[in-house]
Amino acid sequence: MDSLWTDFITGCVLGFWAGMSPGPLMTLVVTEAVRGGARAGLRVAAAPLITDFPIVALSVFVLAQMAHMAGVLGAVSLAGGCFILLLAWETWKARPPQPMQQSDLSRSLRKGVITNFLSPHPYLFWMTVGSPLLLKGWSREPAAPFLLLAGFYLCLVGAKISVALLVGRSRNFLQGRTYTLVLRFMAAVLLLFALMFFRDGWRLLTAGTL
Repeated sequence: MDSLWTDFITGCVLGFWAGMSPGPLMTLVVTEAVRGGARAGLRVAAAPLITDFPIVALSVFVLAQMAHMAGVLGAVSLAGGCFILLLAWETWKARPPQPMQQSDLSRSLRKGVITNFLSPHPYLFWMTVGSPLLLKGWSREPAAPFLLLAGFYLCLVGAKISVALLVGRSRNFLQGRTYTLVLRFMAAVLLLFALMFFRDGWRLLTAGTL
């Protein structure tokens, strides 16, 4: 049970980071909330629930086919560690997202879906970080990956919804110190995850097991 809670909390932490980090989808959330009101921002915030399923399914399928190849999984874990390090650096240095100038305020959800589906970050995240965590959890307890996914999307969408509501009510939220401090804290947490992935990658490459 304790390990299942660990999976859920891991999903929550990564989801909260993904939900708060500046990027194409966050920029669109802010844009729609500023120009079309909080409701428009909320529709964009829901986009990952639509776009991510095929990305997650494909990533897990590909890595599952290589589950017996410890060297490949070790290389993926090391790549995931490097990717998380890059994300930590970008998160630490990130500036608050600025609204884009858009004249078409209709179809907010569709714009969010297109933006998230064409962004490279979900693909890179699930191929190098998310899928290894899901497969590792599955090998330990079948319920683990579902709890990780539940925590991830609960906090990812919840964080973006919170930003949409706050921006819709106060456009100064993103310029405040609180948002910057949250990003700095998440960057430090990402650093810990990167070290975990480097550890797992090293074990797979040298011992062939986690």
